[in-house]
Amino acid sequence: MKLISRRTARGSRAAAAALAVAAVLATAGSATAATANIPGSEAPAVPLRVATYNIHAGAGQDNVFDLDRTADAIRDLNADVIGLQEVDVHWSSRSDFIDEAEALAEKLDMDVFFAPIYDNAPATEGGDRAQYGTAVLSRYPVIEAENHEITRLSTQVPNPVPAPAPGFAEVTINVKGSHVHVYSTHLDYRANPSVRSAQVADTLKVLAEDSGPKVMVGDFNATANAPELAPLFKEMKDADPNGGGTYPAVNPTKRIDFVTVSPDVTVVDAQEVATDASDHRPVVADLELHQRGA
Repeated sequence: MKLISRRTARGSRAAAAALAVAAVLATAGSATAATANIPGSEAPAVPLRVATYNIHAGAGQDNVFDLDRTADAIRDLNADVIGLQEVDVHWSSRSDFIDEAEALAEKLDMDVFFAPIYDNAPATEGGDRAQYGTAVLSRYPVIEAENHEITRLSTQVPNPVPAPAPGFAEVTINVKGSHVHVYSTHLDYRANPSVRSAQVADTLKVLAEDSGPKVMVGDFNATANAPELAPLFKEMKDADPNGGGTYPAVNPTKRIDFVTVSPDVTVVDAQEVATDASDHRPVVADLELHQRGA
């Protein structure tokens, strides 16, 4: 995997990766002896609060752009790791051409990995590239990160056909000695489920490449009983199967935003959170990890 630190991305990416890895190794080395010396599933459970939030590019249910409001809503979740969808990075005037990933990381004092789905040329010569995608915010050290490809039907080209495209974010984080894979995804929104079916198949291939505890969150653009999601839920557990609606944010009518976990992760509690800072509601889940190491 390739580690990318948003806070140093404007410098040398190779240098940033080296510094980040060194920092992670130092953090891991400072773990208590009790934690470090207990292997595998015999280790005490480690708590982790995760969330998913489609931030609607920083606009609320009222369609007013207000990234401070978005940051406040995320802060109120008190989550250790948050998967974001619909993140603009110098995308357009709708979000004031702001790098939302970096801005939110600064406002929340968290690390962030941004995984663009689209990476378009600058609107003006010498300007920043216009990007849009998913992201993961983390309070814990990021060991590795990768922007995976899954099947997508582009909104940026005429007459698109389904094809592999990036935007499926993965980070591996060190949670007090437990290494957990966290993924943030945004599945196709169209009524026809064929692209989502392909995306689920691609997603399962990515998940199969990793061992250890996994948490995948995102906007699935389908309800839990949708046939195209069935293969996914055979491998990953829905953290909030009896949860309320997440879309639209005001008077929601369907649950399409999910936190899912691998069988070796315990769900203590999960719930959707009422806020109109986006057109979706976030979902937050309290988890327990039971395995030390990769």
